[in-house]
Amino acid sequence: MFGQWIFFLATGQVPKLQIEPFRIYFHFSGEFITAIGLFIGGMALLKRWPKAEVSYSVAIGMLLYSLIVSPGYFAQQGQWVLVGMFFYDFAYPCFSEHRNGSRFQIY
Repeated sequence: MFGQWIFFLATGQVPKLQIEPFRIYFHFSGEFITAIGLFIGGMALLKRWPKAEVSYSVAIGMLLYSLIVSPGYFAQQGQWVLVGMFFYDFAYPCFSEHRNGSRFQIY
């Protein structure tokens, strides 16, 4: 998420920065908070911290929301490859493997 926004900002591909600055800043904030939550949730799982699954689940929920909302801009621009990337990124965590003992669960 960080890399994508840095790339778009560096190449001047965020026209809404001038048109709707407050809206895009709130959007940036939401995505950066999501990225930080995913990092913390992932680290918590790796270190087997108490409540790690809860923090990871919240972060994945934030990610799924972002993946539903974000491709709208690219669809409006007709950039269907990027819309497909978002769809893949959405589908993967929905059906990813979650180990609880030896059981496999689909969210």
